[in-house]
Amino acid sequence: MLKILQFILKWLAKGVIWRYNPRLIGITGSIGKTSAKDATAAVLSKRFRTHSSQKNYNNELGVPLTIINAESGGKSISGWLKVFVKVLWLMIIKDKNYPELIVLEMGVDKPGDMDYLLSIVKLEVAILTYVGSSHLEQFGGHKKLAEEKAKIFNGLVKNGTAIINSDNEAALGQAINVQKRLMLYGSTNRADLQATEIVWKCSVADTANKLNGVMFKIKYQEAVIPVQLPSMIGRPAVSAALAATAAGLAFGLNGIEISEALRLWIPAPGRLRLLRGVNDSVIIDDTYNAAPQSMLAALEVLDEIRLFGAARKWAVLADMLELGSDSEKGHLEVGKQLAVIPKARLLYLGSQANYIAIGARKAGLAEDRIQAFNNTQEIVDYLLERIEPNDLILVKGSQGMRMEKVVKGLLTEGELADKLLVRQGEGWSS
Repeated sequence: MLKILQFILKWLAKGVIWRYNPRLIGITGSIGKTSAKDATAAVLSKRFRTHSSQKNYNNELGVPLTIINAESGGKSISGWLKVFVKVLWLMIIKDKNYPELIVLEMGVDKPGDMDYLLSIVKLEVAILTYVGSSHLEQFGGHKKLAEEKAKIFNGLVKNGTAIINSDNEAALGQAINVQKRLMLYGSTNRADLQATEIVWKCSVADTANKLNGVMFKIKYQEAVIPVQLPSMIGRPAVSAALAATAAGLAFGLNGIEISEALRLWIPAPGRLRLLRGVNDSVIIDDTYNAAPQSMLAALEVLDEIRLFGAARKWAVLADMLELGSDSEKGHLEVGKQLAVIPKARLLYLGSQANYIAIGARKAGLAEDRIQAFNNTQEIVDYLLERIEPNDLILVKGSQGMRMEKVVKGLLTEGELADKLLVRQGEGWSS
């Protein structure tokens, strides 16, 4: 039944593309694709009528639904009938508000996924954010995973543009096969768009929390574009902004337009987002998902933020799933990195996260700074009894670990969990 539904949606989406001829941007990667998608949509909406993938609409069903601009019917027959009726309406009556540009998140979970998605769309811009370890167990090696993701460049139109993160060697290694216009982004001189003068503006002071995000400059050819991201922190946010800037330039936007759009960009929930916690604490909510690379990036943020007085840093970490044979190694590396962070304490959940604790102990983190838990509520109860003013709390784990429940339990009164956190609503009540 699912295969039949996929087939129907594929051809309905192709029909809508034929009718409206939107300009399409595709984004893929092991980590960072959702943030890059959101940042790119924010930039391009400065000049174009833009739509982008919502929720987790990045697969065989999600990509067609994004093109149709419809919600999934789920298990409801009437819900899917509404989708089909909408397509019929779009085909018969020209919708003057249909987007000029669509930014598509294109996920790859197993071999052949990208080929299927490219049988639906042709892209004007394709972005590869990062090749890491997520879903590695389905591919049997990093090389095959990188090759699958890099297939996105096969979907470019004749004058299309390929955009690649040059800070990631696995992604950069695929650039040699690109036969289209190529733009590299990153933090080194080999990038066409280089982030410089990065300053974290989140300082936790004795008397008040000041959540000011990150500021940096983007060098491109002879131009310098100043960027401020007020509600975000960390290098993943910088990387997403670089990818979005490259896409904006590819579509003819100028530096002023791009800078203004990024300043107003609000990140999706659960992606290194700064939130106010109980007892004047600060929460770094990075609960959307987790892989070794994104976990290390989050720990870098935790390390670089300066604390004053007796404030402490809590790393609330859970399993990183779907790592296959690399799981133990990845978790041990996270623990090793955590151990060198001053004032850090580890609270962990999950059988694989036990290797984070092992790695931290081996690297010198004191036993009284390490605590294991059986569920998220135990973590909440433990922290509510111990959080002090200006404490900094990083919460992260794979989506299957549901670590957003910890953040929800720690939010200051008045914060709206359903608007700020991932996986809220009826479908995620358990």
